[in-house]
Amino acid sequence: MNQSFNSLDSSDSFNAPGGWGAGGADDPDGRFMVEALKCARAGLEEDEVPVGAVVVYGGRIIGRGYNQREKLADPTAHAEMLAITAAAQARGTWHLEECTIYVTLEPCVMCAGAIVLARIERLVYGAPDPKAGACGSLYNVPTDRRLNHRLEVIGGVLAEQAGGLLTDFFRKQRKLGKK
Repeated sequence: MNQSFNSLDSSDSFNAPGGWGAGGADDPDGRFMVEALKCARAGLEEDEVPVGAVVVYGGRIIGRGYNQREKLADPTAHAEMLAITAAAQARGTWHLEECTIYVTLEPCVMCAGAIVLARIERLVYGAPDPKAGACGSLYNVPTDRRLNHRLEVIGGVLAEQAGGLLTDFFRKQRKLGKK
């Protein structure tokens, strides 16, 4: 990620249509989802699918990411994977206990697996993904009792804003004749 993106501060303002999360401006889930939406918009500026993620520890953002599959020519360069890597580097360990990850779109199987393997405590996502979602839509990886770690999953936080970014992006792509 570029330096200016990494330097975004969690106090940066953002006026999301429809306000903050369900609990208002004091709702930490809504506040951190706004930060994930900022990440998604950074990806949108680079013509990437607009999905953003932030990892929070102790009330502070320690990792940010947005989709960079096209830029990096890497099928694993999803927002969640990049945010988890940044958070692990910030903490100096891959064990991300006591962390929450905020993602604008319900994670896929790969990302849900990485979230479980990183031992993240909570997942908060915006829009559901009926075609690839692995946190309740198609599969439920984070709460699968067969795995050695399970986490709390909260969906639908600022779902309208997150889903709107994706809908607008894909509508534009279809108009341009892109897949």
